[in-house]
Amino acid sequence: MNLLGYDLGASSGRAMLGKFDGSKLEISELHRFSNDPVRINGHLTWDTLYLFREMKQGLFKAHAQGAVDGMGIDTWGVDFGLLDRNGDLIGNSVHYRDERTVGVMERAFKTMPRERIFERTGLAFLQFNTLYQLLALKYEGSPMLDIADTLLMTPDLMGYFFTGIKATEYTIASTGQLIDPFTRDWARDVMRAFELPEHIFTPLEQPGTVRGQLREEIASEVGCARIPLLNTASHDTASAVAAVPAANENFACISSGTWSIMGVELKTPLTRPEVMNSGYSNEGGLNGTARLMKNIMGLWIIQECRRDWQRQGRDYSFAEIAAMAESAEPFKAIINVDDSEFMAPGHMPARIVEYCRRTGQAVPDSDAQIARIVFESLALAYRYAVESLERNMLGHKVDALNVVGGGSQNVLLNRLTASALGKPVIAGPGEATVIGNLLVQAMALGEIGSMSQLRQVVRDSFDTREFEPEKGLDWDAAYARLLALIG
Repeated sequence: MNLLGYDLGASSGRAMLGKFDGSKLEISELHRFSNDPVRINGHLTWDTLYLFREMKQGLFKAHAQGAVDGMGIDTWGVDFGLLDRNGDLIGNSVHYRDERTVGVMERAFKTMPRERIFERTGLAFLQFNTLYQLLALKYEGSPMLDIADTLLMTPDLMGYFFTGIKATEYTIASTGQLIDPFTRDWARDVMRAFELPEHIFTPLEQPGTVRGQLREEIASEVGCARIPLLNTASHDTASAVAAVPAANENFACISSGTWSIMGVELKTPLTRPEVMNSGYSNEGGLNGTARLMKNIMGLWIIQECRRDWQRQGRDYSFAEIAAMAESAEPFKAIINVDDSEFMAPGHMPARIVEYCRRTGQAVPDSDAQIARIVFESLALAYRYAVESLERNMLGHKVDALNVVGGGSQNVLLNRLTASALGKPVIAGPGEATVIGNLLVQAMALGEIGSMSQLRQVVRDSFDTREFEPEKGLDWDAAYARLLALIG
């Protein structure tokens, strides 16, 4: 069985081919393309039609390798396109980093209090959530909502271009702060409170189901059959979590990259005030599950350090940086990686030095020492996130931490994290998002019957590596130092 998975990220997109024989999956890259936003008329927008053209190129390349049995699309969350009554796109989709939503969230709280919005939607408050993007249009007097007949989230918009079908997949809709996580349907009372046009929201479809078939004209252009478009887990994080190769349900996971997204799967959403105050989101998962997730720091700080060192003529590879860090003195200093000081780009090593000086700690005197401080501090931050999750949300301890995504290949960080947590860390697969996308498609076609079977396929198809806690360093004392920094 040949499956075509589109994985669109904020900087690039890929078309991936999955070959599934019923028990094992093999993946290969067919087509890669950049995703560069365009600033036009004062707004930062996505180049929507260019992205669709590149996706179509992926379909040509997939068909050249044989008949395609199904296709599915995952993307980042929150962003959308609007269609008029003729089904035409009204302008380009606006980028979530556009400044139109600045201050909108605070204005919205005057209409519906923050606590009530969280109680109804279970989603963390980010100024670019779909709700606030729509309110920005409303508050600025844009005619777009008056013209709009349909709202489609990014993967559903691309799916509409392929099929002509207007529908919304549940996991991607759940990123917008407009879904009731208990009924798994639109929170129409929230829409009414903000006087949003309810008619633009299409019926929701669950992941692991069939959306429809390729438009006749596209099938003719490519020379292929009318391939079914399948509802994969269209939010990229939902696809990544689907591919966590856990053997039981008592695990936490990190989708690790530039930023890390940590969380657990739950049977029932949690919308208590302490969940809101801890910055967690209830996002949609497969088979009626909720994903309780939180954005935390990832490899951003070390990536920024590397960029700074490169500008100064020290062009280390990431492997060299890890080797340098391993040889450096442990626990010389600790930083709170989630401090706002480390969020902006540029001059990261100097900011780490200044942070250590300001907090009365030993000041690192080498690139190796700076790298060691960053990796140890990340491991301690992951411990803080896991313990907060166990204590404040779950009421019980998790057995292990699964790390998927690109960051799962960082052996030193995995070793340090296992030791900091005192729990096993299972690393891999690195391509979890694409793997999840493809295997949920197989579920839609009836080739996989359950989540446990899906995860068994992941374990059988892709290598993972387990890291056990190592003895010798006093991680508890280091953790106490982090807690003092956090306050």
